Amino acid sequence: MDNTSNTSDPGATGVRAPGAKTLLHHLQSEILGGRLGPGVKLPPERELSERFGASRGTVRRVLSTLAERGLIRRSAGSGTFVCAQAGSMAKQAPVPGASTHVSPAELMQARRLIEPLLPSMIARNATAADFARMAHCLEQAEAAATIEAFEHWDGALHQAFAVATHNAFFTQILELMNRVREQGDWGTLKRHSLTPARRAEYERQHRAIVNALRDRDAALAAALMAEHLDVIQRNLFGE
Repeated sequence: MDNTSNTSDPGATGVRAPGAKTLLHHLQSEILGGRLGPGVKLPPERELSERFGASRGTVRRVLSTLAERGLIRRSAGSGTFVCAQAGSMAKQAPVPGASTHVSPAELMQARRLIEPLLPSMIARNATAADFARMAHCLEQAEAAATIEAFEHWDGALHQAFAVATHNAFFTQILELMNRVREQGDWGTLKRHSLTPARRAEYERQHRAIVNALRDRDAALAAALMAEHLDVIQRNLFGE
């Protein structure tokens, strides 16, 4: 069966290793979700290999799959770029959950149940590249000059946690959660609740979680994650 045209199947075209599935889904989702727009240059193969724990050959197969789907083009000596037609494909592509409004309260209930499950897998599977990505998100969040920029890098950090599990299901779930965070209701609540003191507290909590994960202390990281989410919920809803 020819699966090269099936844009919803992360395991198509022989891309079956966990790191490959995660990479394929991540890039496809970023392109179809519009976060990697037409003409954007993708990271080099070496960086993708390190970040997703996949061999260079596997990365090439993933990129070939995306090229076959018309999402990217590869230019010898220049790099790999998102195709111009990807913009129209993004408008047509169904986004899981996009047709159903999810309230901030519903999002927090789901986050509180799901995200504390990630540390056990991160402790087992995370690579040096995963921790480098977390550190980058921490630094960018702490340097953010606006609430919107801070919120972006906050979401990117939690997405980095999902990627570090090397489990495509959790990566998809966190991507969906970040899409919900882009809805207006969440942004309004965050702007109203994010005082400088609360932001500083979130930043301390983020660093504590990452430090526990680096130590492969899954139990501590899970407890810190749950505490962090409880604080966010209280700050947003006064609970």
